[in-house]
Order: sequence, then structure tokens, then C-alpha cells
Amino acid sequence: MGIDVNGYQATIARSVSLTGVGVHSGDNVSITFNPAEADTGIVFNRYDGEELVMSVRAVSSQVGSTDLCTLLGKAPDRSVGTVEHLMAALSGVGIDNVSIDIDAGEVPIMDGSAMPFIDAFESVGIVALAEKRRYIRVVKPVRMEMGGSWAEFIPHDGTRFEIDIDFNTPLIGRQSWKGEITPETFGKELARARTFGFMRDVEHLWASGHALGSSLENSVVIADDHTVINIEGLRYTDEFVRHKALDAVGDLALAGAQFIGCYRSYRGGHKLNALALRALLADSSAYEIVEKPARRSASRHGELVAVSAPAFAPWLN
Repeated sequence: MGIDVNGYQATIARSVSLTGVGVHSGDNVSITFNPAEADTGIVFNRYDGEELVMSVRAVSSQVGSTDLCTLLGKAPDRSVGTVEHLMAALSGVGIDNVSIDIDAGEVPIMDGSAMPFIDAFESVGIVALAEKRRYIRVVKPVRMEMGGSWAEFIPHDGTRFEIDIDFNTPLIGRQSWKGEITPETFGKELARARTFGFMRDVEHLWASGHALGSSLENSVVIADDHTVINIEGLRYTDEFVRHKALDAVGDLALAGAQFIGCYRSYRGGHKLNALALRALLADSSAYEIVEKPARRSASRHGELVAVSAPAFAPWLN
């Protein structure tokens, strides 16, 4: 799962395409992933037929709505929504640069998890580039509270997520997932966790023009009697919190660089993830930009060196 790029940026070896349905729009979607040069970042190119409608970098400053998904762009006809599972897959396997062509306003939901995207990337290969990868290292706590929910970044030597959810149903209740994020752990513990929802909310979502493409093929559905409708059941006994952790990985990938630190949240979601990330990036004293030195110059395994922030600040573009 992923490759060891030894601190260098990575992209895919060649182009690969997928087709699927938009979970909210119900539209059929084609999406193509293309290799990109170092420091390109993740770029979405939305097309209407052969006409390029808009291009947008997958960075925090471009986030629009976070109501039911994470959307990039400010106008409905010039945006790309439901990017979180794809962003989680890219971040989870360590892909820094890719140009994405899409013919609709929403990333296809596939099976509701990140795994189909990872399978596509690994089918064509992931390759290291010549440029070093920069990281956002958290150097002091940053906390965001919203009602009874909260999220915070704290310093940590690694990339760690500690996610807690609490739902008023005996099927879920309070669940926690805590772990270091590496390509291996992401693939084994989070990548297959699917999005989920309650049957009681379906009619309301349909009336508001959402969840038009939702089905038992791409969502875990919870019935009014607090049971899972899907015949195959759950992929993990705690699939619900694992999916929330997957969402958090994808939302925080919009920093524009991988971060070094611990992200903790309680009863979080896309909006809280976005607000916490913006709060971190708005406080220049809370983080620094670092990179791993070349092996021949490193005095200690895992050593990081600070670099100039203005030279690499993709989240501001």
C-alpha cells in the first residue's frame, strides 16, 4: 500500500480513469487522474464536454460548502464536491501531485470508501519525484469548539488521528479510533470504511436535492430499529468511527501538504475539520514548514529541518 519515497514528493506513473455516480447529484461521472510535476499539488479540472469550466487547487482557501460533503469552489456551476474520500486516498498512500479531469460537479462516490481510488492508483503505480516533500509541523496546540463538538491540533512526532464520535443510537453510541497514519495503516484500518446515514433522513435529503445517488451499494444505511440494512453488514465492527477518521484525513489533506502532529476531534465533521484547519493555518506561530534531509546529510533517523514558509505555501493559493 503506497511506496517509501524517503521524503520525496510522489505522483502516479501514468493516467487512469474511473466512472461512477455522484452520491448527491445522482449523475454519472467520469474522472481521470494524470501524473503531475513536483509542486503542482492536487488540481481538479472540471469539463463540460470538451470545454474547461474551471480549475481549482485542492487547498483550504478554496473550500466552499461543508454541509454534507467537502466542496471546492464558490459557485455551484464552478465547483467540485464530495472530494473528501478521494483526498483521503491520495494523502493516505502519499501522492502529492496529480491533475484530475472530471466531467461533473461531484467526485463519484464509488463504494462509499477510499479503496476504489487506491486500487486505481496502485494499478498504474506510484513514483517518486526529484523534489523533497515539505510538511506542516504543528508546534503548539490550536483548538476549535463548535457547540458540543471540538477539534484540536497538538504537537506530535508523527501523523496521528484521534477521532471520537457519539451518536444517539445503540448501534453506534460512542466510538473511538486512534492511530498513526502511514500508507500501511491507512490501507488496512481506514480505507475500506464506507459513508453511512440513517433511513429516517433519506426523504428530507431527497427533498433538498441531496443523496439522489445514494444506495446500499455505496452507503451503510441504518434502519429505524437501529440495525444495518445492508445484507453484507459492516466491514469493521466500528466502521462508523473509522469512516469519520477517513473523512478527517481527506479534509486535512486540503492543507496542501502532509502535516506532522496529532489531530483530535469529538463529534466532528467536515465543517469542524475545515474550521480547525483554517485556524491552524491562520496562526503562523502554530506551525512550521519542514522537510526531511537527504540520507547522506541526516545525523539522526527521522530528522526534520525547517525551510522557508513563503517558498512553499500551497494552502494560500
